[in-house]
Amino acid sequence: MPLADARPVAVSFDVTGTLLGLPRLGEIYAQAFARHGRRVDAAAIATVVREVWQEFSIRTPLGSDRFRAHPEGARGFWRELVARVAARLELEPPSPFLAAELFERFAHADAWHVYADAREVVPLLRENGIRLGVVSNFDGRLPRLLADAGLAEHFEAVVWSEDAEVEKPHPAIFETLLERLALQPEQVLHVGDRRRDDVEGAHAVGMRALWLQRESRRGDLASLHELPARVGVARTVARS
Repeated sequence: MPLADARPVAVSFDVTGTLLGLPRLGEIYAQAFARHGRRVDAAAIATVVREVWQEFSIRTPLGSDRFRAHPEGARGFWRELVARVAARLELEPPSPFLAAELFERFAHADAWHVYADAREVVPLLRENGIRLGVVSNFDGRLPRLLADAGLAEHFEAVVWSEDAEVEKPHPAIFETLLERLALQPEQVLHVGDRRRDDVEGAHAVGMRALWLQRESRRGDLASLHELPARVGVARTVARS
C-alpha cells in the first residue's frame, strides 16, 4: 500500500543492515585473530563483536558520537572494541596491528554484502526522480566504502555520525541531512532496520520513516523490494 502522504521528494537510507550486510563478520574476525596467533570460533566471535558494539552503544551519551568521543578517534575506538572482544573471549590482549588490519579490511566492499534488493531498488528510485541520501552511525570510511560497493553515485547526501558529531537517533544527524538536501522534514522518508535509531529518530524531526525487518513481518517492510510501491514508483523502468 502506498504511503498515505504525498510521494516523498527524497528517501534516505541507513547502511548496516539496510544497504549492506555482514554475513562474513565472524569469518573475517576469526581469520585476522588467527593470523595474530589467537584461535577463535567464527560464530562465537561474531556474536561477541555484535554484543560489544551494543555495549559501546549504550555507553555513548546522547548528543555525542562514539568515534569523535574517543580520545584517539575512530581508530582508537576500534582498537578498544577489538581489545574488549578479545577479553570477552578470554584471549591475550591483541596488538594494535590486529585492530589496524581489521579497520582497513572493513573499509572495502569485499568484506560486506550489498543486499540484492538494495542494488536493484536504489537506482530504480533515482531513475524515477526521487533524490537519495544516507544517514548512518559510521566513521569516516563510509564514503570510500559506498564508492567501492558501487552505490555512492546514487546518493546526493551522505551523512555519517563521526562527521555530524552525533549518532542516530539524535535529531541533529537527521537535520544535517535535511540541510544538505535543502528539504523540509515532511518531504523526506527514511528507511532503516533499527526502530529506535531510524524510525523514532526520523519521526522526532518530522520525517516519515519505514522500519525494515528482513527476518520477520514485525516491521513496515520485509524487503526493500516493497519500497517502490510504497512511494509510488513502478518496479520496472522503461528504457529507450
